[in-house]
Amino acid sequence: MKTLKILVGLMASLLLAFNVMATPVDTYEFKSADNQKRALNLAHSLRCPQCQNQNLIDSNSPVAQDLRLEVYTMVDDGKSDDQIVDFMTSRYGDFVLYKPRLDPKTYILWIGPFVLMLIALYVALVVVRKQRGKEANVEQELSDTDRDDLAALLASKQQRDEK
Repeated sequence: MKTLKILVGLMASLLLAFNVMATPVDTYEFKSADNQKRALNLAHSLRCPQCQNQNLIDSNSPVAQDLRLEVYTMVDDGKSDDQIVDFMTSRYGDFVLYKPRLDPKTYILWIGPFVLMLIALYVALVVVRKQRGKEANVEQELSDTDRDDLAALLASKQQRDEK
């Protein structure tokens, strides 16, 4: 019975531990729950300009805290997502976007992987064709005398095996 209570206590602790999440939003009061959800989504989609590969929510840097507050304030002021993203990119460049826009500067990011995949596919096809060509050449390299010698060898081996 005591073991069961300990086990139930451990399971309850684990369940509570997964539900505890601290977000910086707790210190900011939004005008509505929709604004809070929208601001969090925007802050998740924007990269901290100071940190390496962290969004505004995950980063603890002072710049990220300021930008989070800026995003929250702009959302509560009624600005659209595009206006907020345009403001952030005009201030910090495209670096703040986790998903870069499709424009001439970013073509290589969007098209480059497909081009590399096509090159790899072409190289693979060339290698396979060369391998098949070598196999075909091996079969053709046997002359009539070689075939006769091979048949004689096989026949003599078969005779030895029968004895």
